[in-house]
Amino acid sequence: MKLVPLDDKVVLKKLVAEETTASGIVLTGQDKEKPAQGEVIAVGPGGIVDGKEVKMQVKAGDKVVYSKYAGTEVEIEKEKYLIVKQSDILAIMK
Repeated sequence: MKLVPLDDKVVLKKLVAEETTASGIVLTGQDKEKPAQGEVIAVGPGGIVDGKEVKMQVKAGDKVVYSKYAGTEVEIEKEKYLIVKQSDILAIMK
């Protein structure tokens, strides 16, 4: 099964929190929590949304930071994905 987002929606796969720091310190529990980051899996076509033209600025493969409580989580074939509006994406990581 494949997710095909509509309008200004973007399908993300969450990036896994690091379990150790660059210096080798093992992180536990809440220390592992980091800004909401993900990889773009699929992008909707954009177009007219709520009377405004929306041009999609992200593409599949981009790594992004998104609002922590944004979107809807779905599970397809034992993989978890997050569907968000493009406006919930805060930045592209380069």
